[in-house]
Amino acid sequence: MRILLVEDEIELASAVRGSLERQRYVVDHAGTAALARQAAHGGTHDLVLLDRTLPDGDGLRLIPAIRERNPGVPVIVLSARGELSDRIEGLDEGADDYLAKPFDLEEMLARIRAVRRRPTDLRQEQVALGRLVFDLDSEEASVHGERLDLPRRELRVLAALIRRAGRTVLRESLEQAVYGFDDEIQSNTLDSHVSRLRRKLADADTGVEIHTIRGVGYLLREAK
Repeated sequence: MRILLVEDEIELASAVRGSLERQRYVVDHAGTAALARQAAHGGTHDLVLLDRTLPDGDGLRLIPAIRERNPGVPVIVLSARGELSDRIEGLDEGADDYLAKPFDLEEMLARIRAVRRRPTDLRQEQVALGRLVFDLDSEEASVHGERLDLPRRELRVLAALIRRAGRTVLRESLEQAVYGFDDEIQSNTLDSHVSRLRRKLADADTGVEIHTIRGVGYLLREAK
């Protein structure tokens, strides 16, 4: 799962990001509303953690722009403004949950899990291809009921490809899905992740294979 964290307090952002990454989430961090708009432009996030008091405005004003690009994406507000009127305003403006600072990181993780469990018409829980089953929520892959152990970045590659199985995924789109907003992407790093994933899928007898579309991107389909 990929999360957009909009938070200008550096120490808190670092603690939140560390907690999320230990859960194998990919985290994009933005410290201003302007950077948050830029990060949200591609509409690739599965959830947004949104501070209200940003250097360039109230974070609540970002919700319409985020939802325009990514309809239905859950938004959890994290704010020191924790009065009842503040919480009501946040929920009325479109937030799915409102967590007042200071908060416990475990509670934050529990609220993320709770929001993600809420049913939506847009969410598909699992994708099966060949002998591979991929859980889109937990981002876990399994073959014949046995979990396939993959590093976080290889899981993100697989998640992006299996969501569009049978269709070419552009290299740029795959990089957006795999790397964080402020990650440095080195030359051929994506190719290395794809190459290792391709071998592991073959070794696990998943019945699926990754094809390189030269100069364009990659395609996942059932093996023939």
